[in-house]
Amino acid sequence: MNRDRTGTEGQKGLREKFARSPVVVIWEVTRACDLACVHCRASAIPEREPGELTTDEGLRLIGQIREFGRPIFVLTGGDPLKRPDIFDLIRAASGAGLLTNLSPSGTPLLTHGALLRARRSGLEGVSISLDGSCEEIHDAFRGVPGSFRWSLDGAAAAVALGLRLQINTTLARHNLEDLPAIADLVGSLEAWRWTIFLLVPTGRADAGQQVTAEECEEVFGWFADLSGSAPFRIKTTEGPHYRRVALQRLAPSADPGGAPGDVSRTGSGGGRFIPGVNDGSGFLFISSKGAIQPSGFLPLVAGNVRTDSLISVYREHPLFMALRDPDRLGGRCGRCEFRSVCGGSRARAYAMTGNYLAEDPACLYEPQASAARTGAVP
Repeated sequence: MNRDRTGTEGQKGLREKFARSPVVVIWEVTRACDLACVHCRASAIPEREPGELTTDEGLRLIGQIREFGRPIFVLTGGDPLKRPDIFDLIRAASGAGLLTNLSPSGTPLLTHGALLRARRSGLEGVSISLDGSCEEIHDAFRGVPGSFRWSLDGAAAAVALGLRLQINTTLARHNLEDLPAIADLVGSLEAWRWTIFLLVPTGRADAGQQVTAEECEEVFGWFADLSGSAPFRIKTTEGPHYRRVALQRLAPSADPGGAPGDVSRTGSGGGRFIPGVNDGSGFLFISSKGAIQPSGFLPLVAGNVRTDSLISVYREHPLFMALRDPDRLGGRCGRCEFRSVCGGSRARAYAMTGNYLAEDPACLYEPQASAARTGAVP
């Protein structure tokens, strides 16, 4: 029987759910952005480029997304505020019943007036990036002086307008020692959630910017401890092994079969995360030109919304189906008893090895010997 530390029945139900619809849908409405971030996965450019989905195409896309149900819908970029029709798109998405969020850049476009207009158009939440606790660190990473201050002003405006505020931080070499100070800053901003993006060497990012697997393990342990007392929730992107660390901290002597009373049976880490969400599994990305991808960090294209059914591609394309099957994973990820709740970063595996099903090099965990008997692919 293929049982792992996350509880087989619960994970089977989630996999079936994710096979039908994503939890989060991201639309990169433009690559245009006025920042020059050293890590930009989109390799953003100053001005909008030909070939972006038009307003009408965007409205049709929103209609397709609604067929999934009510996934969290995020308009990102580049900088989505560079699109003059962004408020029309927000209004359409909100009117369709989607939980609509915006991920703007920290530039002079991020004003109280812009967020007020977005709020009145139906926006529910906003995510703003802070990659340092001070302007010296943040602005150097974002490539434009003043970005830190514009980001802080935007965060304050979002909270004042009643928007749910998420702060995003890219974890890389430049801010490894600054994380405690960033956490204090996030708390002072009354953010609802702090999302840490573990850097993936794609776009303008390079492998030299990454933290080591040992450093990552230490940081994730700190996150897990902090999550019990912080005034905000903690989430990771492209660092799904945080879930394994959190479960180990919560139930260090848990039975791999999921014994009664084991907090890890639900795989939710006491509500700290949704287990199993990963690139292409509960997660869907559409590029500025309509390419359908598992995520913005995994640049593999399974179709295009201009010519293909978004619903059919997500549910039936071999790429997405493989990404939703933890028993297809290779290396340590394939042998790991946490593979259903974690699965490793598929984007990082692809960026570092060329194989999106390979083990995640940012994780140092050695699976238990019993995991080799679960039927996982070695």
